Amino acid sequence: MDAMPSHPVASDSKPAENAASKAEVAPLDVLMVGTGEYTTGFVGGGASGSDKKVGVVGLTMFDLRRRGKVGKLSMVGTSGQKYPAIREHLQKNITNVYNGLDTSFESYPPNDTRDANAYKTAIDALAPGSAITIFTPDTTHYPIALYAIERKIHVLITKPAVKTLAHHLALLEAAKKHGVFVYVEHHKRYDPAYADARFKAQKLGDFNYFYSYMSQPKSQLETFKAWAGVDSDISYYLNSHHIDICESMVQTLGYTPVKVSASASKGVAVSLGCDPITEDTISLLVHWVKKSDPSKQATGVYTASWTAPQKAGVHSNQYFHYMASGGEIRIDQAKRGYDVADDSLGNGLMWYNPFYMKYAPDEEGNFAGQGGYGYVSFEKFVDGCRMVNKEGVSALEKLDGRGLPTLRNTVATTAILEAGRRAIDEGREVGIKEVDGAWELV
Repeated sequence: MDAMPSHPVASDSKPAENAASKAEVAPLDVLMVGTGEYTTGFVGGGASGSDKKVGVVGLTMFDLRRRGKVGKLSMVGTSGQKYPAIREHLQKNITNVYNGLDTSFESYPPNDTRDANAYKTAIDALAPGSAITIFTPDTTHYPIALYAIERKIHVLITKPAVKTLAHHLALLEAAKKHGVFVYVEHHKRYDPAYADARFKAQKLGDFNYFYSYMSQPKSQLETFKAWAGVDSDISYYLNSHHIDICESMVQTLGYTPVKVSASASKGVAVSLGCDPITEDTISLLVHWVKKSDPSKQATGVYTASWTAPQKAGVHSNQYFHYMASGGEIRIDQAKRGYDVADDSLGNGLMWYNPFYMKYAPDEEGNFAGQGGYGYVSFEKFVDGCRMVNKEGVSALEKLDGRGLPTLRNTVATTAILEAGRRAIDEGREVGIKEVDGAWELV
């Protein structure tokens, strides 16, 4: 197991309690860690070419501040030299589009500085009970999250939460000790079709089979080239969505994963200039067992690729098939009955997904995407943090009980993802053992 970083903290180990823990809870101060595509929509000197041209995290937080749920906002990356261009990008694409929506934020490090540890300075500037969002390479999630947790800061982590089961369990223990809310940003749980399917699956009997596929076009490898295949892989990046959906559907039915095998294809990403170890497509085969009746078993197959065709008309193909003893569910969320033909587009015909982030303003010119499942995911985190700040640590158990993608509710997903990675690296089937809430890979 990797050495666990330990950071000096104050001796006071009482749970996080904001000064606003009184009758009226104050707006939540939020630090956004990571300044790239998902936070700002700014990539490689300009707007992203994906479906996140103005980002998700920043826009959502700016609007939540307008609505009074969020207070002070700050942002931290490794290079301060990007901030003038990022601010110009946000002014042009958000402030000027949405009725003068305030996009101001405090930034770390300074504009003339590069500092890989700037996140520590930025987190140290927060008061206990504040929050951070982490959208950085997967290998950095654990040290950044732990540093914040130890300072009584609530944490949202993009999926995958971490790359190893050991790190996941360590963060879970630290969060319990310091009384903070840690949430994994599995936004597909709030996709209306997926949410409805998870509900309907509860009435279809015993779990039997699950197959999923999720992809992104090979152009995304230009955005991810610095870390693709080195710091993480496509299974961690995209299979994490459907593994979480499946696990959240079947764990309430009493099923647990017990072993994982995996296969990967290679060649395309390497030809595009990625590291020679980069896989194109990864499939995980997961064996599930019902804990109360081990004779009842199920199979899950999860496939993800980031070398899909450039001109498929969608940014992400995403679908699954769930079969149970009393019925089945099929969902294809790539083409949602909404296509646009545009002569100026190289692809000609595009299928869009406004259910994720709706960027069209309302009749008064304000941002109107509060119902998009990308936005909903962040609002649930903000509401959870404010609930803990108001009610204290007793709220944490309530939030776990609601079935939100908290650290406690996503342990199996991390176990499966790490087992899949080890299955490829070690050329063997990897077991998952869970006894009375204690997890390990064997």
